[in-house]
Amino acid sequence: MYSMVKTAIVRGLDCVFIQVEANVSDGMPMFEMVGFLSSEVKEARERVRTALQNNGHKLPAKRITINLSPAYVRKSGSGCDLSIAVAILAALGEVDSAVLQDAVILGEIGLNGKILPIHGILPIVAKVKEDGIKNCILPSGNQAEASLIPGVNLWAFSNLRELVRCLKGEQYQKKPFYGKKESGPKEGEPDFSEINGQKAAKRACEVAVAGRHHFLMVGPPGGGKTMLAKRIPGILPPMTREESLEVSKIYSVCGMLPEQGELMDRRPFRAPHHTVSPNGLCGGGAIPKPGEISLAHNGVLFLDELPEYKKSTLEILRQPMEDGQITLARQSGAYRYPSNFMLAAAMNIATPKLIQCKIAEMPENKPFHGFRHFVFSVFEPFFRFGSCFALRFCTSF
Repeated sequence: MYSMVKTAIVRGLDCVFIQVEANVSDGMPMFEMVGFLSSEVKEARERVRTALQNNGHKLPAKRITINLSPAYVRKSGSGCDLSIAVAILAALGEVDSAVLQDAVILGEIGLNGKILPIHGILPIVAKVKEDGIKNCILPSGNQAEASLIPGVNLWAFSNLRELVRCLKGEQYQKKPFYGKKESGPKEGEPDFSEINGQKAAKRACEVAVAGRHHFLMVGPPGGGKTMLAKRIPGILPPMTREESLEVSKIYSVCGMLPEQGELMDRRPFRAPHHTVSPNGLCGGGAIPKPGEISLAHNGVLFLDELPEYKKSTLEILRQPMEDGQITLARQSGAYRYPSNFMLAAAMNIATPKLIQCKIAEMPENKPFHGFRHFVFSVFEPFFRFGSCFALRFCTSF
């Protein structure tokens, strides 16, 4: 007894379709899974076995073999659980496999049979539409996000019993969802019009935004550098549909997309702490995830207290700022994420670290001393792509 269903995994922002094959044959009772699997995919064996038993589907004392192909692609994540369960039921003859021929099955499954949402549903559904696949079976928790891609027939289920009844021929009852789409600044978000005074700083910021130049602000603590940076997204032009969809895919992969079925219609603003690691800033891990530079794509990356960042961390920014994307190479393959952002940075005229290293002196109504040379010799490479504004803040409003 053999069956095959289709699922998908996310690699970077791309989608790879996976064929889930199930074979039930005579032999020593065994549940075996093959196909270059990560640990979380291997654990699906126990989740699926228990979920099927708890929902009235007892597995026979036979040899059950699951193959996820192509075998050269490493499979990761928990989104293959539901497809494995359905493939087993189809091989046992409990559901009609003909219904599954033109469908992609996605979802994690709990021990009680509940179908749980997964990350990265948006790029998967976009690929499903691009390849002309008609149906997509997915968790109810992902329905609002998946509906952002029109033209795909979505079948959303909350538990395994509902799905099995539907595959046996019962009429599918589409569950309503209430997604809201909003545009423009939301209540409580920083707005550029709230800034009083600082005419020179505001003018420099407006010119930098108009030309998408990188922006360096130098001044004493409390001068308004961070306040000004937080309000830069409010004066950037609205994102196009394509830009909004691309940013939404990045946040979908990270599980950070709003649950109300909204696209990211406001340009992102990311402000990592100066203790951020290279992997946190540029992305990484065994299965690389987007870093702060990708989460700031089409938006603003703000680095406060710039001299406090490690030099090795800042050096990583060179290539992504030149290319507008970053490629992370791992043993499992290469993962590409976009990183076209506006870099805004802020630094004090003299920080304790700079004074301790005798790079700068505490300015007592004096010029920069040797500080000016430090700024443009160390940080100029990060602001040379296009143009750069280095603004020295005044101490009064």
